[in-house]
Amino acid sequence: MSSKTVQITNKESSETIAIGASAYNILLNSQSSEGQLAIIEMLVPPNSGPVPHEHKGFQECFYVLEGEVEMITKESRIPAKQGDLVHIPLDGPVHCFKNKTAVNVRLLCIVAPSGLDSFFEEAGRKIPAGTLPEPTPPTPEQMALAYQTAEKYGQKLYPKDYFDNSNS
Repeated sequence: MSSKTVQITNKESSETIAIGASAYNILLNSQSSEGQLAIIEMLVPPNSGPVPHEHKGFQECFYVLEGEVEMITKESRIPAKQGDLVHIPLDGPVHCFKNKTAVNVRLLCIVAPSGLDSFFEEAGRKIPAGTLPEPTPPTPEQMALAYQTAEKYGQKLYPKDYFDNSNS
């Protein structure tokens, strides 16, 4: 699709991907933005969130649409509530977020340049929009695919207990 064409995305034209216990609805993908931007709506259930990770070469923003997450880096653990914006700068620190509440959290994630959307599409699986995947632990094969695919798209994933082991 040409960048000169106005695009409207709705549930029928977007793609929802399951990774772990969360759902990622890709609203604007790499192809539609000529690699410049990706916009992803994230639905994160209680006690969930990505493993610690870092990404060189792109920046990321999270706008909290509903709920609250704890943003975690080696230096801090900061709550981000509805209406808050979190910015992970270009070449920023290892980070993750966790939904420590009893309700689902909705985040709008903006990534520039794009690529995170391609990671989700390749490492995850399609699910119906507005749903969450069944909460099953990932298999060793799924974990290996996630780590390998993350590296392909400029990310490095760390073990889920990374911050516990780094004394933060």
